[in-house]
Amino acid sequence: MADPTGHPRIGRVLLLAAAGVLTLSGATRIMAHGNVTPQAVDTSALPDIQPNNDTWVQHNPYRGNAKAIEIGASAYGQNCARCHGLDAISGGIAPDLRLLELGDSGDEWFVQRYQHGSVREGKVYMPPMGEVLGQKAGWAIRAWLETKHTDE
Repeated sequence: MADPTGHPRIGRVLLLAAAGVLTLSGATRIMAHGNVTPQAVDTSALPDIQPNNDTWVQHNPYRGNAKAIEIGASAYGQNCARCHGLDAISGGIAPDLRLLELGDSGDEWFVQRYQHGSVREGKVYMPPMGEVLGQKAGWAIRAWLETKHTDE
């Protein structure tokens, strides 16, 4: 197959170059989202959750716990910030978690979303993190988020 100038190699080279540009532009979009593999959170410094660490409690046992807030800040930065924004300030991709209600009423929404994620019309908007990171990490993140709360 010849190109308009009658040279078969030029048409093939242009086609390969166009395919390469499309491939690279797609690859940068995929890589721009970053690594979405959850990062482990060391919660060994936190007290165990009663009655046991496997039974999910409905209210944050680490509210106001300075060590939990420190661990939660790190865990958030590693696992949540890519979608919910640095320092919990959303850029519009995902909900702004600074607006979560404080206290037990906010805990209810948080733990449900953390455990089960968010799926709409078959699309995963947030993966379930409860089984991956665990309850202690989740409540530490929630404790940190309460320090970032705003009504604005």
